[in-house]
Amino acid sequence: MIFRNKGSKYLLCFALVIIAVTCGLQYVFFNERAVIITAVGEILITICYVAATCFRYRKISNITYEIDKILDGSSKINFKSFKEGELAILSDRVEKLVAILNQQKETLKKDKIYLSDSIADISHQLKTPLTAINLILIRMRKSDLSREERMSLIRELTRLTERTQWLISVLLKISKIDTGTLVMTKEKISVSDLVKKAYEPVAVAMDLKNQSFICECGECSVNADFQWTCEAVANIIKNCMEHTPEGGTVKVSASETNIYTEIVIEDNGKGIDPEDLPHIFERFYRGKDSDPNSVGIGLALARMIITGQEGIIKAQNKRDGGARFIIRFYKMVV
Repeated sequence: MIFRNKGSKYLLCFALVIIAVTCGLQYVFFNERAVIITAVGEILITICYVAATCFRYRKISNITYEIDKILDGSSKINFKSFKEGELAILSDRVEKLVAILNQQKETLKKDKIYLSDSIADISHQLKTPLTAINLILIRMRKSDLSREERMSLIRELTRLTERTQWLISVLLKISKIDTGTLVMTKEKISVSDLVKKAYEPVAVAMDLKNQSFICECGECSVNADFQWTCEAVANIIKNCMEHTPEGGTVKVSASETNIYTEIVIEDNGKGIDPEDLPHIFERFYRGKDSDPNSVGIGLALARMIITGQEGIIKAQNKRDGGARFIIRFYKMVV
């Protein structure tokens, strides 16, 4: 490999010329013995240089071989033979680069699997209401339907359409958070105003179930994006409402310290199954006691919104029955 390099060829030729010139001068001005000693010494020096250069190029060839293995898809490489010098530094940098590339490769593989699973889940969630809508439309074509039956089908069609619209809207919001295109603006907001706004979408449904809603937030405030945080809190309140029996209670309370603002949302239902508790914030996860119409993305969206603002959320069961969701927004993130 050394003779592939033009610089090495020129250097070797130059060394031979120097040896010849030196020997000629020694022969002219001194004697043959001095010529022999000088020639032997310079030849030895040249041989040592050539040997060292060959060794160096052999090491470079080994590095090239290891890099070729990487390009061929091998995950096992060995740079341990390069212990010191500039080649050791180079091999160390290459090894670190390979580690980073392997890590990115695994991340991309996981993202690809996750994307595939997400698309499958989304298609499944959309397929259910769309199939029901199609069946209702086929049935509505019949001419022998009574006015009451037709109005009932229209109401069901409206409900399914609204559910599909809500599902698509939530999925778009999740995709914005996933891609990092969602911008949340933090401002000081009243927790009481936040909770009241979040309660509005479920107020009618809770009234129909004769459920009570209690808000004990006092004068607490939090630095967060009002609209998106309202979306997160509303999803949690909706989840509590769905798992609370008729005549039950959903309560939201807040407290504030010098470190964080805490919002607690709890109900007096039967709580969360211990097997579901570790997975309750996973996307498209449906617990054992989930409603048949449940999609399993409301709590996942809530967690993404809260953690996207450097907050934390956790779920637990109360000792006296019911579920409790604890949200904390820290006032200073280090």
